[in-house]
Amino acid sequence: MSARRPVVGILGGMGPEATIELMRRVLLATPATDDSDHVHLLVDSNPDVPSRIAALIDKTGESPEPELVRMAQRLRVGGAEALAIACNTAHAYAPAITRAVDIPLLDMIALTAERIAAMALRHRRVGLLASTAVVDLGIYHEAMAGCGITVAVPQQQSTLVDIIKAVKRGDTGEATRRRFAQISSDLAAQGVDLLLVACTELSILADSINPDTPSVDSLDVLVEEIVGFGTGRRGFAHEPARGRSQR
Repeated sequence: MSARRPVVGILGGMGPEATIELMRRVLLATPATDDSDHVHLLVDSNPDVPSRIAALIDKTGESPEPELVRMAQRLRVGGAEALAIACNTAHAYAPAITRAVDIPLLDMIALTAERIAAMALRHRRVGLLASTAVVDLGIYHEAMAGCGITVAVPQQQSTLVDIIKAVKRGDTGEATRRRFAQISSDLAAQGVDLLLVACTELSILADSINPDTPSVDSLDVLVEEIVGFGTGRRGFAHEPARGRSQR
C-alpha cells in the first residue's frame, strides 16, 4: 500500500473549463504507474462565485470574497492540507482566504514571479496576457516589480477580454485561437523577454502562441507546485506575497 499523500484543495469554477484544465495538467505532470500514485485533490468547482469582473472592474457586482472564504473553509474541513486557486484574478482575495484558514496557499502569483525572476532576462520586461482586472489591480505588476521586472500589456486589452469571455462560453475554436495568437504576437514585439499567460482561460489557448516565442504559463507553475506538494516531494507551501495589499 502506498504512503498517504497530502491533500490539495482547489478553489475552482472560475471558470469550470479552466478548473478541468488544471486537473488535466496535474494528472499529466504526476509521475504515476497506478491510481495510488496520483495527487489527492479536493475540487470545489463552484458556479456561485460572483463575477470577479463585475466586482473588480465594473463595480456593479457583489464581492466574491465571502464565497471564496466559504470554499476555503469547506475544503479545509474536508481534509485539505494546502489550497490552490484555479484563477489568477481571484488571487486579489488571497489575503482574506489565508486569514480564514490555518493551512497554506500555493500562491500562483508569487510562484510565477519567483519563477520568472530566476530566469536570464535581457530586458527584465515581460508581456502580460491577463484579464483587465489583473492588469488594473496591478497584481502581477507589483509581484514583478519586487523582482526588478517591468510589465507590458497588449494594446488590444479589450479584445483580450472578449477572448476570455469567449472561452468561458466554450468557444475555443480556430477563430478564437487566431485572435489570441495575433494579440500574443503583437505583444511579443513590444521588446519583452517573454510572454506571461496569466489567465486560466487563456491557458486553454496557450498552445496558439508561436512556439518560437518564449512564454511562461502561470497555470503550469501552479501545477508544478501542486504536484510537488501533493506527492510529498516538498514539505512546504507558499503563503501569499506579504507585500500584496488587500483589494
